[in-house]
Amino acid sequence: MSKNIIIKETHRGLRYADGVMTQVLGPGFYKVPAQKNLPFYRTPLIEVVLVDVRERELTIKGQEILTADKVAIRVSIIVQFKVTDPVAALHQVENHDERLYSDVQLAARRSLASMTLEQILTNRNQLSEDILAEVKVTAAGYGIAIQRADVKDLVFPGNLQEVMNKVLAAERLSQAQLVESRTSAEQQKIAAEAKAHIKRIEAEVTVETDAKTATALAISRVKEAQADADAMRIRTEAEVKALREQAQAAEAYAKHPALVRLRELQTLSEVGKNANARIFIGFDKHADLSADTKALMA
Repeated sequence: MSKNIIIKETHRGLRYADGVMTQVLGPGFYKVPAQKNLPFYRTPLIEVVLVDVRERELTIKGQEILTADKVAIRVSIIVQFKVTDPVAALHQVENHDERLYSDVQLAARRSLASMTLEQILTNRNQLSEDILAEVKVTAAGYGIAIQRADVKDLVFPGNLQEVMNKVLAAERLSQAQLVESRTSAEQQKIAAEAKAHIKRIEAEVTVETDAKTATALAISRVKEAQADADAMRIRTEAEVKALREQAQAAEAYAKHPALVRLRELQTLSEVGKNANARIFIGFDKHADLSADTKALMA
């Protein structure tokens, strides 16, 4: 009697005829005929083995490993993988899951044995990269593709854990102090810049004020100089006018000498109005008056 088989998308089927793999079956419906044993004819025995090709996860827990500086640590590793070659996964190794577990465990031991505790603490990703690089090539030989291999947990001895906690606390304290000092330095820098800016503004204002003061002083001095020049000009003009008038008077006295005598008589008349004034006049008795004087007295 035949048997029906349905293969899902998540699996692949390996078809064997009398133990010989003849075909890799993809997703779908298949009818497997029953074996017939006749006197002169025998049909092969058909068998289908399913292989899961989904991405799966494997966890290697609590492996105690010595580092290069002889510190025992316990490490847990998580591996994500999938079967890419169903034939190799079934034919090359007895159990590909168990083989992968062993390969990852050995790779982790070799990597940790070459690293010191300080290297592990400062570069934890290096351990994951070493495991992935080593296991990826090995697992490909039996049809497994490794997507990720990461260190999940690192457990240190109790006394070392306490020391590490103190170191971490000291690092956090130093980081906090560094942040505080940086903040203080930034505040001081901002305050210094603000003071410098204020001084620069004050200097600019002082220069501007001094410039305005100097300008006002210069304008005042110009106005004073202009006023002095105007006063000098007026005095000069007055003196020139007076000199011109004196020149004209002198010219008139030169042309008419009797005018000089008349001026003298007017002056005597003005002085004679003062009762206390004394006038001494010396006349030459033999002198004769000029014709012009006679004419004026007539």
